Amino acid sequence: MAERKPIESWLTDMDGVLMHEGIPVPGADAFIKKLRDSGRPFLVLTNNSIYTARDLHARLNRIGLDVPAENIWTSALATAKFLDDQHPGGSAYVIGEAGLTTALHEVGYVLTDTDPDFVILGETRTYSFEAMTKAVRLINDGARFVATNPDETGPSAEGALPATGAVAALITAATGKKPYFIGKPNPLMMRTALNTIGAHSETSAMIGDRMDTDVLAGLEAGMQTYLVLTGLTAKEDVGRFPYRPTHVKDSIADLVDLI
Repeated sequence: MAERKPIESWLTDMDGVLMHEGIPVPGADAFIKKLRDSGRPFLVLTNNSIYTARDLHARLNRIGLDVPAENIWTSALATAKFLDDQHPGGSAYVIGEAGLTTALHEVGYVLTDTDPDFVILGETRTYSFEAMTKAVRLINDGARFVATNPDETGPSAEGALPATGAVAALITAATGKKPYFIGKPNPLMMRTALNTIGAHSETSAMIGDRMDTDVLAGLEAGMQTYLVLTGLTAKEDVGRFPYRPTHVKDSIADLVDLI
């Protein structure tokens, strides 16, 4: 096996890696500080499209994690980049929050419910039946269907919530049209992130807490992968998957000395 090249750039998931249920994971602050002090390119990734990068910077800062907005990459930003590359200056009917609508405005998209080029489904706190009905009719009329991420559930203090993937399945059942999902595990999310910081997959690593999104996306993008056990995947679960991470670590604290 060819010797792996040294890691020069880092991508890391946020929930389950840097924080858990709004509380920083021990060692996360030291990891971020070491990255910033080193000057190495890095991005914090999230499939959540609700918040802008500035919003997430503020949320992380409140729990002691100083991540600049320019070092945050969301599925909303990746979706906007994809649409700007594929169909610049287009129009879209959007179900989502400020993170998604702001990203689309910034690439020059017009948001409309009149003959849009795309229907774009993202995360929102309240999925409206009226909005979903409008989406179904616009897709039936020819709008192309894109979704920010395939996550079927999201966390809350009361338990699981239906998320983008579940609502996408409802719209697919009503239209017969499947969306193109942008977020993890689509390696497109990783490649656009790498391009954003001028990094190469052969010298980059992805840190995550989920085998089916973080590790899979990093693997398919050609990166080294680190699974940390502070989130959704337990050590005994790793063997159930037909692929493996490059490394398994207890937490982000174990990676500080690798930078």
